[in-house]
Amino acid sequence: MKRVATAAAAASAVTLLAACGGAAAEGDGGKELTVVMWGGADQETPVSAGVQPWADAAGVTVKQDSPSDYAKFRAQVESGRVAWDVVEVEPNFAHTACTNGWAVKLDATTVDTSLVDPETVGECGAPLLEYAFTIGYNTEAFSVENHPRTWAEFFDTEQFPGKRGFWKYATGAMFEAALLADGVAPGELYPLDIDRAFRKLDTIKDEIVFYETGEQQQQLVASGEVPLIQAWNGRIFSAAQEGQPVANEWNEHLLSYDQVVIPNGSPNADLAQEWIAWYLENPKAQADYANAVAYGPVNDAALEFVEPDVLEELPGAPENAAKRAAVIDYGYWAEHYDAVSERLNEWAAR
Repeated sequence: MKRVATAAAAASAVTLLAACGGAAAEGDGGKELTVVMWGGADQETPVSAGVQPWADAAGVTVKQDSPSDYAKFRAQVESGRVAWDVVEVEPNFAHTACTNGWAVKLDATTVDTSLVDPETVGECGAPLLEYAFTIGYNTEAFSVENHPRTWAEFFDTEQFPGKRGFWKYATGAMFEAALLADGVAPGELYPLDIDRAFRKLDTIKDEIVFYETGEQQQQLVASGEVPLIQAWNGRIFSAAQEGQPVANEWNEHLLSYDQVVIPNGSPNADLAQEWIAWYLENPKAQADYANAVAYGPVNDAALEFVEPDVLEELPGAPENAAKRAAVIDYGYWAEHYDAVSERLNEWAAR
């Protein structure tokens, strides 16, 4: 998944895209929905698979803006000049936006959240996709039979030599992995013992290489420069599909997800609620999205429509789900993100 390290940093890159084509372009009495996601292929695919079919049937014109920008989101709400209707965000921001009144609460009479994992639902946020932080490895450096299968082994640079890659982002599961490696039970991860996590990270600090984009992640592990990396499962899958020597290890993976929220003051909030309800109830649309990008559907009913080679690389596949260590607690991160981010940057610079 193409991610921005901080959405505010991408403010200058916001670009208005043309309305989608198809039947919805004619509209129905001027009904419109403005969708905001991360931009590029990470927007084109979910819109074409997961928004446009609904819009075509409902006679709605889909407009787009990108990328998701938290500072702009807040500024629109606080100024009372809201141009966005549905925005893809990280769940810690959804939590913060809901707490501060920047986002609209989901309407339980319209949106049936019982169809998805309750851990991925917030008062204002509905899940759009699932992905996993896995142990990604270079298959020329480590074989299928002999590679780290736990975070403790990932941190063992004697048994498994080489550089280690992490996303330089507080919510990127680095601290959860460090605590699992240090012996913390999965069910006891939260609240995170950040001091203990940093002590564990200190043990391999000289071997750590940080990445900031999915492209960097793929290049580092595929080249062998960083033969072991804490990966986004879809990035490893797509690189492997292109013939790169990489693979995911699913044991002890950490589940993450993105949510969609409705800015408070959206001119089309009712339509946004209708689309969210349709998406959660539509496994075929979610499967089409998953088949294109190898990020998981949020409704398990979609799994039967996922192609077999993709299914085996999704966090929701039964065999993989059984190996899960934990779901990232974004309520925790909503409270602690700023402080931990500052400390991470200081630590990395030393």
